[in-house]
This record gives sequence, structure tokens and C-alpha cells, in this order.
Amino acid sequence: MNRLSRDKQKQIIAALVEGNSIRATCRMTGAAKGTVSKLLVDVGKACLAYQAGVMKDLPCKNIQCDEIWAFCYAKAKNVPEDKKDKFGYGDVWTFTAICADTKLVPTWYIGNRDLECATAFMKDLAARLANRVQLTTDGHVMYLDAVPTAFGREIDYSQLIKIYGNSPETEGRYSPAQCSGVRAKEIIGYPEGKNVSTSYVERQNLTMRMNMRRFTRLTNAFSKKVENLGHAVALHFMHYNFCRIHQSLRVTPAMKAKVTDHLWEIEDILDLLPS
Repeated sequence: MNRLSRDKQKQIIAALVEGNSIRATCRMTGAAKGTVSKLLVDVGKACLAYQAGVMKDLPCKNIQCDEIWAFCYAKAKNVPEDKKDKFGYGDVWTFTAICADTKLVPTWYIGNRDLECATAFMKDLAARLANRVQLTTDGHVMYLDAVPTAFGREIDYSQLIKIYGNSPETEGRYSPAQCSGVRAKEIIGYPEGKNVSTSYVERQNLTMRMNMRRFTRLTNAFSKKVENLGHAVALHFMHYNFCRIHQSLRVTPAMKAKVTDHLWEIEDILDLLPS
């Protein structure tokens, strides 16, 4: 069986992390669709395992969390009856956390937008932090139980609740409702008002949509399998945390958070693959 050369592997990964679809990557590199998909699966698994191992005892102090929508297989309204209410068919949510100081994404979780998944996400986040942190989420009710379950009282937690007006009738269906104001609500501890924000994590949502074709709206590039969505997300955050120099930090988030002492290249990511 033919094996991809190292240079070809680098070309494929470089194309994927810059927001190209599987088919576009095939056209750019000359690789077969199955070959690109297989490499994505292998690299995604390696990136997930590596980050799970090194993202521990993190010095983060100011965390923002949010969840971003995507769908797999088909939109919820088009899912066949025999697949309805099965995870991986229809709506899929990715919970993300970001450190406002280092811009590191310490963890993420792909699941349903419900209390069970929010709790699992928060427990994983809590296990990776070395210090008491200030945490801000949106006003979703599931966090009111998930956060204290994961952190107890050892956290300074607030919600930033946005107040929306009616959407203008002239706007398209994907235009957001107009935000008429925000309200900060202290939930646990004593969060500092100046740090009550979700700006960085919401900007991270845009980064995800720009650099993962599967998250782009109104296209047919969505994931057909939720497992492949997970591999793409793992690769994205590996590249974001370790390889991509943050414009304001002048280093990568992983370097700023002391998770690594050097700038990673795509070849370093490929070195994570089993020999």
C-alpha cells in the first residue's frame, strides 16, 4: 500500500487548519478523499490525546466559556425518523473555554446543549486548573447547576446576560437579533466586574468558523459523522494553541501559558502520530 510522503502530509494538514474542506484539500494536494480523511482521523486522535495529557495544572485565572452550534449528517428538521434523538444526527454543540490572559483553550466538549454535557465539560475544565479562577458564561440556565457541581464554592463565577430586541423584519434569517443591553449577575464568590466578559470566547467562535470548514454556515461542508467533527476540532485547537502566533501576544497561547517553551510547526504535530 502506498504511503503519503512527509511533505504531502504537511500539505494536507496545512490546508485543513486554514479552513479548507476535505474536497478542496484533495484538489489542492492531489490526494484521494479517503486518504485525506484517514490522515485527519489519525492526526485528530493524536492531537486529542496529547492535549489531554499536557493541559494540566494550568496557571489560568480568568476563564470565559461558551458553546457553538453545528450539525452532523443533516439539519435537525431533515433527520430521518429512525435517527431522530440519536446523538450525532442533527444539532451538535461544542463547549469551549478560553483563558482571557493567555488566550489558551484548555479544553472543549462536543455534545448536546444540556445539563449533562455542560457538567461534564465543567468538571473537565476544573480538573485542568491549578488555581481558583474567575469564570464568566452566558446566561444559559444549565450553567447554574453545572458550575457549582464541578467547582463547588472554590470559584468566582458570574453570568453575562444579553438582552435582545426583536429582529428587524428586513434582516435575513441568519442575522442576529439586536442586542439592546447586557446585565452581569454574580452567582458564586466575588467576581471582579472588569473581568466579567465573554468577548474573547465569542471571538474564538468566529475563529472556529473561519478555520474549520465544517462549522461554516450555509454550505454542504458539514460533518457527516460526529466522530470526524471531533477529530477536526482536536486538530484545530492543537494548531491554535501550539502553532499559531497570537497577534496581540506575539507568541502562541501554549507558550504564554507555559505549556510549551517553543513554537510548534505542523511537522511537530505529525510527530505525534504513532511510528
